[in-house]
Amino acid sequence: METVFTARPEHGLVWITGASSGIGRAVALRLIEEGYSVVVTARSHEKLVELQHETTGPGRMIVLDGDVTDPLDMERLLAAIEYEYGQVALAILNAGVVIPVRGDDLNRAAFDKSFAVNLHGVVNCLVPLVEHMKAKGHGQIAIMASVAGYGGTPMNAAYGASKAALINMAESLKFDLDRIGIRLQLICPGFVDTHGTVKGFQRPALVSVEEAADRICLGLKSARFEITFPKRFTYLVKALQILPYGAYFALLDWLVPWRIAAASAPKNKHSGPDGRPRQAV
Repeated sequence: METVFTARPEHGLVWITGASSGIGRAVALRLIEEGYSVVVTARSHEKLVELQHETTGPGRMIVLDGDVTDPLDMERLLAAIEYEYGQVALAILNAGVVIPVRGDDLNRAAFDKSFAVNLHGVVNCLVPLVEHMKAKGHGQIAIMASVAGYGGTPMNAAYGASKAALINMAESLKFDLDRIGIRLQLICPGFVDTHGTVKGFQRPALVSVEEAADRICLGLKSARFEITFPKRFTYLVKALQILPYGAYFALLDWLVPWRIAAASAPKNKHSGPDGRPRQAV
């Protein structure tokens, strides 16, 4: 049996998308401390520069602007990274948005944006990454999904559906990527205390963004396909999927105090306080 490839600092660069805030930012800082050279990309150049100024440790950080919703931009970006700085050994496809959706106030914009960033944004990076890594014969890719992708929950119709698609996609691709030496992993966090997390209702088993980064960095070095935490919560959510729908809907309706959040949220509220889509955890 072939040894599973695990990216080390000597193997090449780490590329993290959506690194200007939240989990992506925390993971970048942690990997720098561990000696990795990390390329951070996002649409917010100013936030990336601020992040670069905060870095400490033996690793280095490279700041590049990029929009995951533009497939040509991602192809050019990856080519530029490898031409100017070196090969990408590990990619963490983290960029995403969280846009709450209410069933009594449906709109296309919330779904279009969620899928453009959360799903197509991953595909736009994944396609050129696989081509580059296939040529080298090895590589490691981690896709940021979410416990929200395990099953339908209130106000998560767009976000949860995009993350469910990522879970299914990663499971399907693993068979083929294993055969060409590319290691694919799936990251499914529970509730993480980030700026982008939708507020207004109870978030059980909430973990800090620093703890999330620790769990992810440990998981990237493990042999596991799925990196999920905290397990006491995420495994419970997984277990709920075996229930018949009647019991599932009744239990979620009782457990999740979503009506309070829905009642307090203005209609058409699918953006953050600044009018932009909420950044994903």
